[in-house]
Amino acid sequence: MNSFLDILALPAVIIVGITSLILLIGRDWRWSIATLSIQYLGVFLLVALNWPVLLAVIKLIAGWMAGAVLSMGVTGVNQNLMEKLSKDFNGERDSPLAPLSGRFFRLSTGGMVGLVVISVATKVTDFIPGISIEQALGALLLIGIGLLQLCFTYNPIFVLLGLLTVLSGFEIIYAVVETSTLVAGLLAGVTLGISIVGAYLITASLEEVE
Repeated sequence: MNSFLDILALPAVIIVGITSLILLIGRDWRWSIATLSIQYLGVFLLVALNWPVLLAVIKLIAGWMAGAVLSMGVTGVNQNLMEKLSKDFNGERDSPLAPLSGRFFRLSTGGMVGLVVISVATKVTDFIPGISIEQALGALLLIGIGLLQLCFTYNPIFVLLGLLTVLSGFEIIYAVVETSTLVAGLLAGVTLGISIVGAYLITASLEEVE
């Protein structure tokens, strides 16, 4: 099983890299939540390199449940108002070219973060015993691009997606140094807690605006 997971480690890095970039440049919350679900599959594969598969599945299930909670929370509000506020949050109403130029800028900065991650990943493997180069790459990509997303938007949905992305990167690193059922449960609880509180705040804020 370990040798099979080792083969899937590099594809997992590619999955988390591509999905984190899609989340960074995405504008549709539906596609973004679907992308987050795929991202958790890559996180699961990287965590499973150190954790038993049944224990790592907790992370996958918690991530999918978090996406479901966010989706149910957002679908319960006025969708016309939701689309209008999403454009206002991202500055897309100012110019027809704003969405295209904004996405290009975000993609460029995400690419620069990727280059930095590639250059420092080997140093992380020296600093954290037992972590593989694939885990270092995946974790740093998630943390770096997740922080970028937090800096680039104040749309509550995408802020939550950025927080979950950063947390996933941290969990990959933490899985290397700690293998515990209690820790897995606590981290899953944090993931679900962020999604539940975030869904409530999104619903409450949009209803107040409406």
